[in-house]
Amino acid sequence: MFLEIVTPEAILFSSEIDSISVPGVNGEFQMLNNHAPIVSILKEGTVHIHVHTQEHLELDELSGKLVPHADDDKVLTLAINSGTIEMKANKVILLAD
Repeated sequence: MFLEIVTPEAILFSSEIDSISVPGVNGEFQMLNNHAPIVSILKEGTVHIHVHTQEHLELDELSGKLVPHADDDKVLTLAINSGTIEMKANKVILLAD
């Protein structure tokens, strides 16, 4: 599935991913490929992005907030204060603050 992370400053991330875990207002949840369409509000917490490999990713200064997980180099983390996430037709758009 395809993920795009957008903040008021810039697009932080735009790439194919395996899955994403987000801090929803009713608890953390994960979305995998072919997940049912969903729109949800997010609370303060950490987003975990599971990628197949980081070889094709360019983590430049715009995406400097994305940090590889200490225990697994296939997981990127992003701390958010709040946000909204939408998934439809295997495309995830995360509006983060």
